[in-house]
Amino acid sequence: MSQSSEGCMKKISGVNLDKLISDFSQIEKKMIETSGKNNILDMQLEKTNYLLKVTQTKEVSIKKECSALHNMIKGLQQTIEHQHNLKGENEQLKRNADLMREKLKSHEQEYKNNIAKLMSEMKIKEEGHKIEIRKLYQDMQEKIESNEEKHKELIEKKEVEISELNAKLKTQEKEKQSEIIKLQLEFDAKLARVQTKSKSYADSTVLPQSIYRRKLQHLQEEKNKEIAVLRNTIHNLEQRLSVDKDSHPKRRRF
Repeated sequence: MSQSSEGCMKKISGVNLDKLISDFSQIEKKMIETSGKNNILDMQLEKTNYLLKVTQTKEVSIKKECSALHNMIKGLQQTIEHQHNLKGENEQLKRNADLMREKLKSHEQEYKNNIAKLMSEMKIKEEGHKIEIRKLYQDMQEKIESNEEKHKELIEKKEVEISELNAKLKTQEKEKQSEIIKLQLEFDAKLARVQTKSKSYADSTVLPQSIYRRKLQHLQEEKNKEIAVLRNTIHNLEQRLSVDKDSHPKRRRF
């Protein structure tokens, strides 16, 4: 009976949960890597927003400059109108006005080019970020589904083992009760025969009765120990199975 209990313990200890724990650790590691990449992308996005703010600030400055240039041009035009008789000076003022218009046009085009470049870079980074997040989510989902299937198989296997141990425990309890009843009947029969004998043999029967009682008590203790071992084994298995089932929905929610 002790060899059978030892075999059950070896069978149970052979159940390997290290693979599940390792897979879950890999998932956590992947999540940490994803978080790190997201932080990098957030930093890049923050830098881009900073550049956009700088560009907007430049835009305000350019607009002010353009407004000043427009006012200057307007003033030059007024000067030209007032000094139309001064041809040479008038032509110089016109040239200056043309140069200022070209400069203003150049500033406006440069601003538009910078805005277009920044918008293009932001769009490319956003698309790359979305693709990377989608791929990481798919990889994590596949690993979670694979681990869930393995976890389900392991739970089913443990449930079968618990069912078998429960059946074995019931069988052993029945055998124990049958054996105890049998021994009790034998003891009662022998005791009855001893009591029918003459009182002269009373002293000689005390020792066999005591030995028989000790033997019966020892047998009961051995049976109780074996049943206790099986019950502890079943209890440990049920606790581990309960922990696994509790952790299963947590991973699903994650």
